[in-house]
Amino acid sequence: MTETIRLTAAQALVRHVAAQMTEEGVPFIAGCWAIFGHGNVAGLGEALYPMQDKLPTYRGHCEQTMAHCAIAYAKQLRRKRAMAVTSSIGPGATNMVTAAALAHVNRLPVLLLPGDVFADRGPDPVLQQIEAFGDGTVSVNDTFKTVSRYFDRISRPEHLLTALPRAFRTMTDPADCGPVTLSLCQDVQAEAFDFPVSFFEPRVWRRRRPHPDPAELADVADSLKGARRPVIVAGGGVHYSGATDSLRAFAERHNIPVTETQAGKSALPWDHPLNLGPIGVTGGEPANTVCAEADLVLGVGTRFQDFTTGSWGLFANPARRLVSLNVAAYDAGKHLAEPLVCDAKVGLEALSAALGAHTAPGEVTGLKPEWFAKVDPVTAAPADSNEPPTDMQVIGAVQRGAGDTTVVMCAAGSMPGELHKLWKAGRPGSYHMEYGFSCMGYEIPGAMGIKMAQPDADVICFTGDGTYMMANSEMATAAMMGVSFTVVVTDNRGFGCINRLQMGSGGAEFNNMLDHTVHQTPSTIDFAAHARALGATAVKVASIAELEQALARRHEITGPYVVVIDTDPYASTPHGGTWWEVAVPEVSEREQVKQAYQGYLANKKVQRTN
Repeated sequence: MTETIRLTAAQALVRHVAAQMTEEGVPFIAGCWAIFGHGNVAGLGEALYPMQDKLPTYRGHCEQTMAHCAIAYAKQLRRKRAMAVTSSIGPGATNMVTAAALAHVNRLPVLLLPGDVFADRGPDPVLQQIEAFGDGTVSVNDTFKTVSRYFDRISRPEHLLTALPRAFRTMTDPADCGPVTLSLCQDVQAEAFDFPVSFFEPRVWRRRRPHPDPAELADVADSLKGARRPVIVAGGGVHYSGATDSLRAFAERHNIPVTETQAGKSALPWDHPLNLGPIGVTGGEPANTVCAEADLVLGVGTRFQDFTTGSWGLFANPARRLVSLNVAAYDAGKHLAEPLVCDAKVGLEALSAALGAHTAPGEVTGLKPEWFAKVDPVTAAPADSNEPPTDMQVIGAVQRGAGDTTVVMCAAGSMPGELHKLWKAGRPGSYHMEYGFSCMGYEIPGAMGIKMAQPDADVICFTGDGTYMMANSEMATAAMMGVSFTVVVTDNRGFGCINRLQMGSGGAEFNNMLDHTVHQTPSTIDFAAHARALGATAVKVASIAELEQALARRHEITGPYVVVIDTDPYASTPHGGTWWEVAVPEVSEREQVKQAYQGYLANKKVQRTN
């Protein structure tokens, strides 16, 4: 007979999760973030308590930002490990939906464990329960279905026997990787079942590396051999595969220049001769110039997001061919690309062997020196001035103070575009940008997650005043836990990035900057004082020189360190970039909108759909 052990569903879940291991011999789920409430405190909370030595439990202040921390942890570790996050039912659960969407877009693993309604429906409707008038099987947790790679509702304890292996298969599969949601009916969490003892034996989840199909490999090799101006677009898949060395060897052996997406940035050192730097809307002139002329574009581990492709107006050569090397067939086939479905590392090495001694005939000279001659001055320290500094000057100050262990991170607002263009990433993993969902509020908890993943890293987070106001509560968590990182808050008094987009689309300045909104009392937020109230060490500086002095003290401080500086909301790097499609009104009484619409039509003419 099969040996069994009687456990509640919650106890079985925790034991099984703790027994799932990586190839390195550590638990795949490194810990569980939890805010307890009705729906998870009695069941899952009791199950987590005795397992803290094997599955640590951390308490945050908001379900969404706890999940952001967990996702950043997984991203920084290149999906080798992940975290779980649990919530109560109702608003606690729906708070995690945004984070689930972020993880889904970025192909990142996280195990979400929201509480759910009673499976037996005895006390219905319970506090915070959503009732679907026409469907008795629906709960609020059905909102997770569209933003989860795997979703399951645990309405019987034995459901875990199939649901948990599926969950871990999803989180560890390179092609299907993403958020998993196990919706835990609150009465079922406390119900007992005789589980097989074998269900709790340690299991190693190996990182699969799919090899390319021989026919696809031969076709792509032939395409590259026939190309006169090939270019590589390196995406996040290069990092997740651990393929940065393979990419470098491939580019050098075959003389093919490399461009980097936001997720792919730092795949090659910034000063490598074949690294042409950032591509697309937030890209630089070297990459965008070569991409516009390329007759073959080889995407490696990229989703070909619109910011990368210039809304599909960047690759302008009429003869260009699109090749996509991607572990996910869904991504490899986008825009009628010639697919090469495989792991990035394995695929690049196999493709290099198929190419043999072939080298691309083109040369790329002069573009990078010309680019840096233009943009280095915008990051230089300014002369003494009463004018607020620019975002670019703030980046320059941080760059000058960066060290070998520095990891810069950001997610939304003005800084992602400027960092993509201007930050000089010297090693893989030193640039952490969440730009798949570009989610305001990721920054502060994300910085905490990075530091938890890499305790020796010097983590520097860029965030604006708007994002700070949206999600700052995990600053208190970091302070209590003693997690050390630096936050540079650039206060431009509003949503400066979207204000510039509004103006660039012909719109009037409206409802973005605090000066252009209807307020009875002007805003006088003291961000440094607020950060100190949460437990951080914080200071406000009045110049770039003071910023550099403040940053130099960061290694002396334990816990989060916040440096606030007022910045110019209108300035941006005038060089580089390409078109990004934002629909402009076809009819308007304002002349600025009419002019913007004509520019929109002109750009639509060069947009390619295949």
